[in-house]
Amino acid sequence: MEVTKSKEPTQGAKEERKPELDSAIIDELMKDYQRPGPGGILEQLTKRVYERILGAEMTHYLGYEKGQAPQQQEGKKRDNYRNGTSKKTLLSEDGKLEIEVPRDRTGEFDPQFIRKGQRRFGGFDQKIIAMYAQGMTVREIQRFLEEQYKVEVSADLISTVTDSVLEDVVEWQNRPLESMYPVVFFDALRVKIRDEGSVKNKVVYLALGIQRDGTKDVLGLWIQQTEGAKFWLAVMNELKNRGLQDILIAVIDGLKGFPEAITAVFPDAEIQTCIVHLIRNSLSFCNWKQRQPVARELKQINEAETAELAAKRLEDFAEGPWGQKLPAIVQSWRRVWEQVIPFFAYPKEIRKIIYRTNAIESLHMQLRKVLKNRGHFPSDEAATQFAIRFGQRFFAVEI
Repeated sequence: MEVTKSKEPTQGAKEERKPELDSAIIDELMKDYQRPGPGGILEQLTKRVYERILGAEMTHYLGYEKGQAPQQQEGKKRDNYRNGTSKKTLLSEDGKLEIEVPRDRTGEFDPQFIRKGQRRFGGFDQKIIAMYAQGMTVREIQRFLEEQYKVEVSADLISTVTDSVLEDVVEWQNRPLESMYPVVFFDALRVKIRDEGSVKNKVVYLALGIQRDGTKDVLGLWIQQTEGAKFWLAVMNELKNRGLQDILIAVIDGLKGFPEAITAVFPDAEIQTCIVHLIRNSLSFCNWKQRQPVARELKQINEAETAELAAKRLEDFAEGPWGQKLPAIVQSWRRVWEQVIPFFAYPKEIRKIIYRTNAIESLHMQLRKVLKNRGHFPSDEAATQFAIRFGQRFFAVEI
């Protein structure tokens, strides 16, 4: 990627600097106000700034400054003018803030900075959504806001805020896709989600595409009770209906019937078993002392230069001490060998992309981290919001 250096200022040109606030003004402000919390200088400054902005909006709306006579319009005196103020309490990131909102005589003034009916400001909604997406229940969010910000928020308000993003989630889930992705990883993770009053084991399905420029794009997230090839077939049809026409390499785990589900919709896709999943599954047959030496032996197979050499190394493993002691490992590799060997037809640069599933593993790690602390998500929507928001941070996802 080409890096463009910033241009040096031309000779004689003066660098523009923004005027700095005089420290004497700050000292004067802080002289009588030392409290940083409620009632402190920051709260009062914020209140004054908000009210000044609203006052400027009123001036622009009416067409004359406060204290001036209403201007004439086409020989007729305007019948609208300022009519005092009304109190309004905002819930912000810093707690409650009471401000004075200017009113007009006809009641037609609709400020844009703080809209009519708006009661929350400054990222307050985003905090609620973030906490909900992290797996906190409505009651826990209520308790946190009361303890942290001394703000009492109703359960209905929290539900309204979290529901407000559901339309965006649905829109993202159904957005058009690129017509072709060179590599698409399909994976699933089991999580605990509260459903109908009880905590159930569910599966978060993930499709992660590598675009032509190398960036990653989460194609979709789905939550179901169990993992199965039948559901993946429905996923393939959904992806096609959203514009995806071709997949060059589809990287999957060892789920039975999965390759058939993909090729039924994308017949030209090359199916590649995820080497990371295959090795991890192999190590599940070992005790802790056996895992490291067995992993070294299996690494020799996937690092082979050709498919023929890889097949020979698999046979050597099968005839060796570990293969004789743990025959289930050999059987698991032979069972999916036709989906393993496409890996060896590519150069090292492509193999590196196919082999490494860091992006998916990062998502799984964060999900497990949340579940370790939380135990479960309060709903399917919370789990989906968390996964998407995590995707926004690590993948090329925009909602």
